[in-house]
Amino acid sequence: MELPLVVGIDGSDSSMLAVDWAVDEAARHGLPLRLVHASLWERYERALPSFGTRRPAGEVMAQNIVASGVERARLRNPEVKASGDVVAADAVSTLLRAGSEAFALVTGVRGRGEVAGLMLGSVSLTVAARAFCPVVVVRGAEAGLQGPTGRVVVGVGDSTTGTSTVRFAVREAEARGCALTAVRAWRSPAHGPGAPPAESGVEDPRLAGDAADAHEEGASVTLDDALRDAVREHPDVDIGRRAVEGPAHRVLLEASAGADLIVVGALRRHGHFGLQVGRVAHALLHHSACPVAVVPHRV
Repeated sequence: MELPLVVGIDGSDSSMLAVDWAVDEAARHGLPLRLVHASLWERYERALPSFGTRRPAGEVMAQNIVASGVERARLRNPEVKASGDVVAADAVSTLLRAGSEAFALVTGVRGRGEVAGLMLGSVSLTVAARAFCPVVVVRGAEAGLQGPTGRVVVGVGDSTTGTSTVRFAVREAEARGCALTAVRAWRSPAHGPGAPPAESGVEDPRLAGDAADAHEEGASVTLDDALRDAVREHPDVDIGRRAVEGPAHRVLLEASAGADLIVVGALRRHGHFGLQVGRVAHALLHHSACPVAVVPHRV
């Protein structure tokens, strides 16, 4: 049985754009789509006096949100099997539980009750930082729905996160029939953290250049290692490599411009229950120019 693609909806414009993106994603992978709406109406309305057979307003609204989302999905692509559920719980715990049996979780940038000026809503951030399945936050210009650009980008980190992240990204590129660009950021020793202050008249530019070349070469080797299996297993996917000098979050933010999707990894440490999302993923979730997929890795 194929795991469904799960999208969290709350009736907001952001969540409905997430439905549109999720329908297209489900169609690409041949997956069923499950729309989930978390509602606590029972907690607040069950104790209220009943007025005949009229249903509580909270129940009506929750069911309408799900029905509207399912209808929207069917209109976008009738071939995608779409279903919807109302779950009597808070949004974060509902989506995290749903993610335990999902191909991936999809959310919008912000929910109904969140301030319009926020770059990323608290639910989307928390789910992306705690889920044990891939999470896609649909963001960017028109939420990446203006038409495919023909490129998926993956940020290649260290060896503890690289393999699963690349595997997810290459499957996405293959499903879209587009190119994959793997990006590895590196820092010149003159700009990296802990770099010693330059002493006027002492530093040899040739030595600094040799050190920078070594760092760039190391980034290229890391890319080759991370992509070796992907190249062998997916020979039809056009996989490019870019070793770029600069802070990783800035390099990947620039790479997100003009991409259909950007993919990054995130560690999930056993026994740690706080938000587990690194600086790079955090920056992309708030500022990326395209949808962001966060692929978790347990350690």
